[in-house]
Amino acid sequence: MSLWNKLFGGPADPDSVDYYREGLGLLRAGKFHEALTSFRLALKENPGDPVVLQQIAIAYTRIGMTEEAAKTYRHVLKSQPDSSGAHYGLAFIYLRGGQREDAARHLRAFLESPPSGADAEEHIAHARSTLAQLTGDMFEQNPGTDRPHGG
Repeated sequence: MSLWNKLFGGPADPDSVDYYREGLGLLRAGKFHEALTSFRLALKENPGDPVVLQQIAIAYTRIGMTEEAAKTYRHVLKSQPDSSGAHYGLAFIYLRGGQREDAARHLRAFLESPPSGADAEEHIAHARSTLAQLTGDMFEQNPGTDRPHGG
């Protein structure tokens, strides 16, 4: 590290690769396997990082490894039970698998502590809409009650 960087807070190694950012770019470009490799390298640098783990789960989902994605989201929720991203991702994995009540539970958890930011509103609206459909459908499955089917 040069003295200049040491004194003025520049990067310790200007040639180092930011594997997390690289993974995000690859994910956006649709290069899911390559993104997964970059995120795994980022995880080696920051073991257990829930943000990196969630990106790994997204990559798994995009390549069709939904069991691995679900396992990764559950791992995040063990250390961070309020992780909105993990609840959101897991909800839609459960929904695709026909596990409607589990999906609804995770959508509710997501909406209890929603994320903020530029693209958050789109996800929040999608979660609300999906939850409304699910709870309406669950009430229809068990007419004459004020509780969802199986609840």
